[in-house]
Amino acid sequence: MRRHPPDPTGRTPVTDEQQRPPAAVVFDALGAEYEKAFAGSEAHRRSLAWLLGRLAPGSRVLDVGSGTGRPTAEALADAGHEVLGVDVSPVMVELAARQVPAASFRCADVRELPLDEASFDAVCVYFSLLQLDRREQAETVRRLARALAPGGHLVLATVPLDVEGVEAVFMGQPVRVTSFAVPDLVAVAEEAGLDVLEREEALFTPAHPEAVPEPHVFLHCRRRRRADTTGS
Repeated sequence: MRRHPPDPTGRTPVTDEQQRPPAAVVFDALGAEYEKAFAGSEAHRRSLAWLLGRLAPGSRVLDVGSGTGRPTAEALADAGHEVLGVDVSPVMVELAARQVPAASFRCADVRELPLDEASFDAVCVYFSLLQLDRREQAETVRRLARALAPGGHLVLATVPLDVEGVEAVFMGQPVRVTSFAVPDLVAVAEEAGLDVLEREEALFTPAHPEAVPEPHVFLHCRRRRRADTTGS
């Protein structure tokens, strides 16, 4: 950690790591190792195939927590879609821009990202909300649902555990994890104005020496054409 000179006001200096979202610190450290660890997820690839089969040519897609750009942004861009990936990790954004030049990437926190109503045909949220609290996760899903065109599709994937603010170690990095059990996650999606069309649950072990088997769930959703999007 870089040292900071004393503050003449007597205040405790704020480090770069304290200023940045915790997820940015974790995924900056993981970098390309994250892509390697999850490259073998067949359930993720089936989920992408489900989405690709429902998109009109040249659809506009938002990839939330785009990581290194693979496999999500790459698969969508290769199919001719207009992809915007957002991630809080500058390291991940740099890797993604280099690996998937056909897509656009932005270093941003999705909670602060301006999102116009009905501005995307599809939204991907693959395992990118786990370090937000439950209120933030539910609000983020609502915002993303509103950003979908009516009838547009959203894929939401997470580790479906009934945990809140649990300290854990992920691929050697300390993290604080919050998630929902599957029925509660389905309720979050439905309350956001989404219909859950299909879901898949799988057990996956990342290809990393410090990884352990983890449950995954993929919700394949569609925004209702007359969605009830009440709430903040």
